[in-house]
Amino acid sequence: MNQLMGFAAPMTDKNDMKIALITGASRGLGAALAETLAKTHHIVAVARTVGALEELDDRIQAAGGQSTLAPMDITNVDAMAQLCRSIHDRWGKIDIWAHTAVHAAPLTPAGHLDTKDWDKSVATNVTATGRLIPFIAPLLGETGTALFFNDPRAGEKFFGAYGASKSAQIALAQSWQAETITIGPQVHILTPEPMPTATRARFFPGEDRAGLTEPKVEAKRLLTSL
Repeated sequence: MNQLMGFAAPMTDKNDMKIALITGASRGLGAALAETLAKTHHIVAVARTVGALEELDDRIQAAGGQSTLAPMDITNVDAMAQLCRSIHDRWGKIDIWAHTAVHAAPLTPAGHLDTKDWDKSVATNVTATGRLIPFIAPLLGETGTALFFNDPRAGEKFFGAYGASKSAQIALAQSWQAETITIGPQVHILTPEPMPTATRARFFPGEDRAGLTEPKVEAKRLLTSL
């Protein structure tokens, strides 16, 4: 296991490998994308949960891939700035960035929004994205690819914090997409099929999960669609 902040790793030519940065890599679609991309990319996996990252690393290594773990909170602007600087110093680039990190606030009527849940939703889903794009854009350059994942809940009852903050994140991604369509990087906004993730379980407890698409299957479909 490599940890990007403060570890000694074998020196390699910066152009020897493709690099995929996954923010929100510990579980669900993020982990599935990491495992799928690890077949062709070195994975830089970002998430807060160290244990889940280590389990992801074990699976990637068992399949013959390589990963570097960055256990940190994407709302920590200093940590994310240092992460991007470390990526630049080691590899000089990112080939693909998949941004799956999200805060799913509990469902509640808009008139009963909890201040902490609202603040965390905005900090994670909106503010962190607005900070990450300027950090990561230079690493992607003209030829890299950025992936965002839409979950259109805006205006649905009880989804106020999640729906509003997720919609704001996608609006930001859409602006970046329009701005870079002819100059790069490529920005894709994808809409996954419903999956049996922890986030969905919070929104739909007791749901029959038999008909949902497994994250690994969906990750392969989404990447194939690019």
